[in-house]
Amino acid sequence: MSKSKTTNKPYAISKYSAEELKDALKKMYLIRKFEEGAEDSYMRGLIHGTMHLSIGQEASAVGSCMSLTDDDKITSTHRGHGHCVAKGAELDKMFAEFFGKETGYCKGRGGSMHIADPSKGNLGANGIVGGGLPIAVGAALSAKRLGTGAVTICFFGDGANNEGAFHEALNMAKVWNLPVVFVCENNKYGMSTSTERSTAVRNIAERAAAYSMPGVTVDGNDFSAVTEAVDAAVERARNGEGPSLVENLTYRWRGHSKSDRNRYRTKEEIADWQSRDPIVAMGKLLVEHKIATVDEISAIEKEASQIIEDAIKFASEGADPRIEDVTRDVYTEGATA
Repeated sequence: MSKSKTTNKPYAISKYSAEELKDALKKMYLIRKFEEGAEDSYMRGLIHGTMHLSIGQEASAVGSCMSLTDDDKITSTHRGHGHCVAKGAELDKMFAEFFGKETGYCKGRGGSMHIADPSKGNLGANGIVGGGLPIAVGAALSAKRLGTGAVTICFFGDGANNEGAFHEALNMAKVWNLPVVFVCENNKYGMSTSTERSTAVRNIAERAAAYSMPGVTVDGNDFSAVTEAVDAAVERARNGEGPSLVENLTYRWRGHSKSDRNRYRTKEEIADWQSRDPIVAMGKLLVEHKIATVDEISAIEKEASQIIEDAIKFASEGADPRIEDVTRDVYTEGATA
């Protein structure tokens, strides 16, 4: 873990207030418990289709969004629940969307993979591998042309780094010197294919050099390491210094989706990564530096559990969409030429 040169403390401890750090831990708990609640609801038949859980990746999502405002934008992925929560989403609306209810963020039309919340700068998750990369470049181009000062963070998985959209997006972002930060959440597997078998470079961040931008690889389960790397990239973008690529090395405890039988990973590998639980590590960090007590952390976890319980209740009681409204919102009403 890197230390601040002036305080000799971990970067996040020196940079953020006690309340901000405790709120970050709360968001990490909310992500974990949201996904556990979603998984349980799926198993009980309350949610249909499939889902992609990011349990084990909470530090990457929350740490990456620490220095963002509501005016800053993010683009997300099919494994994007954590990004939504980190950017300030309301959990009841998220669960309502999962349940296909009118009270959901997208009125039940988006489901697990397509939650968006423009009021918080969340431009939406994307079921297409690498699909958010060009969108992020567009958002950053808009911010630069309009002079808003907003920065866009583009989340994508390791599987997307071999897509053409990845290379096109990084190239154009540098050509136009855009305020965008590309955050690769490398959880070692694109579906069932390991990065060792699919990617020529050892670290995906090495590919930044081909597009003349900074690239850094960090421990994605270390909240402080993530914030230090992404905060620096965000600051560069705000200062007009252009794009960066940050690679957060992390791991999904669950399979690719609910249909994944997990035959490509060993139980020992999964257990090893579970022993590096980012939430446990964050709690220890706060206790070690007297930011929070063990009892306070327990209270934060309990509060998160109650929020999730209330959100599931809200979702289950929501109204179902009407069949006669199936084409509503397909076209924008009242548009002028």
